Amino acid sequence: MPGPFPPSDFDDRPLLVDGQVLVLDGQELRIVVTARRKRLGLTVERDGTLTLRAPLHCEVLRAEVFVRQSRAWIDSKLGLRDQHRPAHPVREFKDGERFRYLGREYRLLLTDEGGTPVRLAAGRLRMDRAVAGEPGQARRELIAWYRRAGLRWSKGRLQPWAARMEVSEPEVTVRDVGNRWGTYRSGGSASGQMAIHWAVFQLPAHLIDYVVAHELAHVRISGHGPDYWMLLRRAIPECEARKAELDDMGRRLWLG
Repeated sequence: MPGPFPPSDFDDRPLLVDGQVLVLDGQELRIVVTARRKRLGLTVERDGTLTLRAPLHCEVLRAEVFVRQSRAWIDSKLGLRDQHRPAHPVREFKDGERFRYLGREYRLLLTDEGGTPVRLAAGRLRMDRAVAGEPGQARRELIAWYRRAGLRWSKGRLQPWAARMEVSEPEVTVRDVGNRWGTYRSGGSASGQMAIHWAVFQLPAHLIDYVVAHELAHVRISGHGPDYWMLLRRAIPECEARKAELDDMGRRLWLG
């Protein structure tokens, strides 16, 4: 039976699609759509790109209104980023070059010992000389070492932080996660999946802990609304100070 109102074209309004790029006022926004979200949220990534996170069945028109209302916030974040542009160093694979692990600086020592291409032993970061002679291979092997060492370290820290925050432990991997220090996705295992950028393990332990706790908070709460920060602040009362320190030190990390 027909309703009291004439048919509406509202049902035909386009919806946001996960993975699409929305261009608004000449600015591109990468769209991430997740079932866990209830509200729209914006993130300015480290490279200055914008990510718009949205709930399911979110209309493009609603997103456009939200982004335009957030223009002052976007401009302030981009302006702050311009004041703190990345200064990521270039490293050479030669004797004496410095690399950091867990906040401590280690000098590279080229060896002819064979075996594992990269290892940390006797206070030196040791690399096979033949590997060092091929910069591309040396870079891959050193990143692989950071991934292995970082995974061992993070697995030891995950349970204490999950217990403190009263969330279940997700699966954890260490890899290149692009322009973010860490990610969390629900699904996969019952507790979801966490990934931490390998470069994070150059930082001091208290900042790596911040990254771990930051992602663990997403096990319970998606987005970065007030409830999210309340949960994170209960675990790390000084989380704002750690975030500022991460922003400062992070722009000077070696990224391969």
